[in-house]
Amino acid sequence: MTAQLDAAVREASEHVCPLPHIPEAVSVVRRRMRTVLADWNLAPDLAEDALLVISELITNAVVHALPPAALRLSRAGADGRDTLRVEVTDAGPAAADGRPAVEPCAGEHGRGIGIVTALSAECGTQVHPGGTTRWAEFLTV
Repeated sequence: MTAQLDAAVREASEHVCPLPHIPEAVSVVRRRMRTVLADWNLAPDLAEDALLVISELITNAVVHALPPAALRLSRAGADGRDTLRVEVTDAGPAAADGRPAVEPCAGEHGRGIGIVTALSAECGTQVHPGGTTRWAEFLTV
């Protein structure tokens, strides 16, 4: 019975978190997501990689995009693949002139998407009428 319940939880688990449009949101949400990932019993290395990607995508939304923003973390299993998906959706670019909504610290920006690409199995961006969703997927098995 426990194996069936575990399988059902793995089939479709989701956590959605609105993101305050302030730099402190990154650490607050990261701590919250650490608990969610621990509850999902992910391998420690995978959880750490996912937390770094979560931090990068949230930072991108807070620094470069308009509010509102939200994080969606989901775990699903289909076709023999178990995946963890991280999505951050925001209202689109912050300003037409390219200025960020929050000024980043000098020397601490410009590497986020490279980190996301290096750590995830797949990643991408979807632009839609409501804004932009940046996503990354990890194989959990």
